[in-house]
Amino acid sequence: MSISHPVPDEGASYDPIAIELKWQRRWQERRTNEPDLKAATSPFYQLMMFPYPSAEGLHVGNVFAFTGADIHGRFQRLQGNSVFEPMGFDAFGIHSENYALKVGGHPMRLIPQNIENFRRQLRRVGLMVDWKHELSTTDPRYYKWTQWIFLQLFKQGLAYKKKAAVNWCPNDRTVLANEQVENGLCERCGARVEQRLLEQWFFRITDYAERLLHNLEWIDWSESTKSAQRNWIGRSEGAEISFAIVGSDALPVVVFTTRPDTIFGATYLVLAPEHPQVAALTTAEQRPEVEAYRERTAKQDVVSRKMGESAEKTGAFTGSYAANPATGERIPIWIADYVLMEYGTGAIMAVPGHDERDFAFAQTYELPIIRVVAPDDATVNEPLAEAYTGAGRLVSSGMFDGVPATEAKARITEWLVGLAAAKPVVNFRLHDWTISRQRYWGPPIPIIYCDDCGAQPVPEDQLPVILPEIEDFRPDDTGISPLARHEEWYRVPCPK
Repeated sequence: MSISHPVPDEGASYDPIAIELKWQRRWQERRTNEPDLKAATSPFYQLMMFPYPSAEGLHVGNVFAFTGADIHGRFQRLQGNSVFEPMGFDAFGIHSENYALKVGGHPMRLIPQNIENFRRQLRRVGLMVDWKHELSTTDPRYYKWTQWIFLQLFKQGLAYKKKAAVNWCPNDRTVLANEQVENGLCERCGARVEQRLLEQWFFRITDYAERLLHNLEWIDWSESTKSAQRNWIGRSEGAEISFAIVGSDALPVVVFTTRPDTIFGATYLVLAPEHPQVAALTTAEQRPEVEAYRERTAKQDVVSRKMGESAEKTGAFTGSYAANPATGERIPIWIADYVLMEYGTGAIMAVPGHDERDFAFAQTYELPIIRVVAPDDATVNEPLAEAYTGAGRLVSSGMFDGVPATEAKARITEWLVGLAAAKPVVNFRLHDWTISRQRYWGPPIPIIYCDDCGAQPVPEDQLPVILPEIEDFRPDDTGISPLARHEEWYRVPCPK
């Protein structure tokens, strides 16, 4: 079977606007892109990422992404499926609010205008969108359900609030995720990012870390993507070890380590500068130095600290000492910016004989370096040898001398558990997800604070909690939402 193609008239001209309008009009008349989802026997949901209406119009990246998705949707329709391709506008958030601040408009009035222009441009592209089901995340009928989901998480203990060290952009006056910090600078405005300790809401996604990891085994993704996800989740087995404070009834310092076999080489402890025990452990003599160091560290972003960008290792001695539970030796307690609260317990046992950063720190402050794992051939004597990777046998480790390092991990953990100084744990690099509300332009979090009853969920039959239109919506440097300036809005009866 052959298909003959008509030869075009040499005098005819190609008028894309006329052709596109003709077919788009016909699709609209025939409701081609409006499937009857209830009657569909083979429905297919073709969802595209909604654009941010945070500029005057679409950019080429939007159209590039939507075109590929739209082609896939048309392919599915040619396979006999009833394709539902919705469109919406991710119109809440800092992108839209920053645009309003930039042009001097109010987001509640400006963003609907932007959406109208985005809609006009998207219609001209000719995507197979079912425009009957268009939505905007700023519509109270929509965010009623995001608030409802929040309440379900809150009631199950999966949404909670606590103080946390966060990346703070002093220019945008908001919290940034680690992924939004590039070389210590805010990816949006280029300002130098600093740390702040703020009350934050979190989603307890770490409860699902093991399940997320397990599900990677069957999910239909490329191996490279799954490997990146495994690294992101970052499962590690180890032990939490308690170090009692010498000459004090203060709470012991608890550290997480994947190398309990090296505890005989732990010659000092290091706490993150924002660790909650720092104040209690700091002596009066050392307090000025410790406080100055904590202030200096607060001006660094979390990402730079995590990457260890500073070649020079710095820290401050708290003045207190802990007892190494394996040796009984008194070891000093320091704070340093290379330890982060977001990993483990926010404190480490430093083993400079087998860790590069601990080694550099120990050299800087002339702290003891003890090597406790030696290669099997016992010919290498440098403090940092191949034993750093965990190969070899234990030395200078009391009753465990000669035990292979891989075997010693379990044996020493079991021994420390018997001394009530440790417990085996599984840790994850994945952290609970911070959801912040330092800015105005977003759905209010549906929680009522009562002095007598504590945090109370807004009754579900009173949702949505409507975002009020206020003129002074600009953020300030306090890290508190502009809504907190409006008592007439936030003063409500306790539902209890």
